[in-house]
Amino acid sequence: MRVSAATTAERILPERLAARARPYLEAFDKLAFGTGERSHAARMSLTAFAVRVSSAVIAFASQVFLARWMGGFEYGVFVLVWTAMLILGNLSCLGFHTSIIRFIPEYRGQGRSADLRGVLLGSRLIVFAASSLIALAGAAMIHALSDRIEPHHVVPFLLGMVCLPMMGLSDLMQGVARGHAWPFHAMLPTYILRPLLLLILMVAAVATGAPANAETGMYAAIVATYATTLFQLVTVSNRAEREAEPVRRTFPVRGWMVVSLPVFLIEGFIYILTNADVLMVGFFLPPPDVAVYFATVKTLALVHFVYFAVRAGVAQRFAGLMHGDRPDELAAFAHDTVRWTFWPTLAMAALLLAAGEPLLMLFGSEFTAGYPLLFVLVAGVVARAVVGPAESVLTMGGYQNACARLYAVVLVVNVALNCLLIPLYGLWGAAIATAAAMACEAVFLAFTVRAKLGIDMWMGATAPHLRGS
Repeated sequence: MRVSAATTAERILPERLAARARPYLEAFDKLAFGTGERSHAARMSLTAFAVRVSSAVIAFASQVFLARWMGGFEYGVFVLVWTAMLILGNLSCLGFHTSIIRFIPEYRGQGRSADLRGVLLGSRLIVFAASSLIALAGAAMIHALSDRIEPHHVVPFLLGMVCLPMMGLSDLMQGVARGHAWPFHAMLPTYILRPLLLLILMVAAVATGAPANAETGMYAAIVATYATTLFQLVTVSNRAEREAEPVRRTFPVRGWMVVSLPVFLIEGFIYILTNADVLMVGFFLPPPDVAVYFATVKTLALVHFVYFAVRAGVAQRFAGLMHGDRPDELAAFAHDTVRWTFWPTLAMAALLLAAGEPLLMLFGSEFTAGYPLLFVLVAGVVARAVVGPAESVLTMGGYQNACARLYAVVLVVNVALNCLLIPLYGLWGAAIATAAAMACEAVFLAFTVRAKLGIDMWMGATAPHLRGS
């Protein structure tokens, strides 16, 4: 017997209240228990949302413990190195972690089993080779410049390079799982298991007498990253191979690169854009300021994860609609995703601003200096949520080049504003620059989606609009 929110409300709520709630609950039932593709995408987004909520809580708790144990200076060093490694790990995928979300449904829908099996293996080999080369080059550069780098950064950065090959493969496996619409396989290892394991390992290390510093944190990160990535390779990769038709593989590498390299630029710009403020603060300001700013950004993640959850749940659906030549459904679904992004983001933003100061106090009394910055940063996140996962529509629809150019401009705006404002206003400058860049990103995305697809993908649009409709 299927559970129904509307029926359950009629049983437990007063009649008048149940009657008022019924239209909303029936809409929820349709999304949660329906059999259509839209319902499936909504369930995947809800699953991703639930996982990201859990992930945000775990990540927040782990960062609180790390900040408490390490102190402001060592914590600032650790988060700067870890942020840099996350960016490099993402870039080392060369765009395959996102393009494969498009390739998998496209190849399956067209019956191209040989290409499907080829991209499953070929993407792993390409990403592993690229990430290993980047790690070796990075380690060599750090060693060569060690006399010019601040001593407390050298060893943690070298240890971070050890993580890179597995971080790249982890992002790729997440993409493979998303391409198959396996939300738990896509989200759990990276967003739940890895931060949880890192925290457990750090606790064990400190309990056995290891110093609570950035080096110990990076050793824990290495073990956590390798363990979770190997788990992904065994589970996601093996399952994907079993589900593919057992034919001889083909490797149209040139076709893959034509799609993946623009996506590489887009994802690289997005990821750098998301983390540029932390890196710029680390460049201009001392580690204690980096620690305060990072703690503030981690608290902000309790709002920002809504966008990432929706984006993770809908990319595969966008790809299917694009290649199925269903423009009306695409426009309606794009409009839905904007609402799924904006209203939860707005609600979470209000909750965060109400509870922000006590949350930052958990890191330590000195971290409450970041609370006023939350108001500026939250405004930027809400502005970004106005257009929902608009970049997914562009990348899944073949407009990755236009999207790449857009994010290049936004990144330049972000970096320029940070370089201008941080030396003048410190952490306030970083917050203002980041919020302004988010607002520019939303405006540019809305205009680009309208120009390329004829869809008004922003919260103020009352209905989807298609060119020629």
